[in-house]
Amino acid sequence: MIARLNDEERAKARAELPEWTAIAEPDGLSRRFTFADFNAAFGFMTRVAILAEKADHHPEWSNVYNRVDIVLTTHDAGGLSQRDVDLARAIDALIA
Repeated sequence: MIARLNDEERAKARAELPEWTAIAEPDGLSRRFTFADFNAAFGFMTRVAILAEKADHHPEWSNVYNRVDIVLTTHDAGGLSQRDVDLARAIDALIA
């Protein structure tokens, strides 16, 4: 089973992922991405989908026109896990 992060691991993750916000419900990370238009936002979602499928870890997300909102949490762990942190880093690398 995948382990939920402890307080020290959470603090380290927050320091490494300053653009992501820790959320309580569900226990995880969230971030909003804004693009020039719908096409750019949808292209980003496609790239994230490929990463998520390879990691076998899928985000909760929504898209409205040029905006993509992503929530990362690990249901099997009951909250934030290393899988979420790893996927957040990979997503950030797409826009770096």
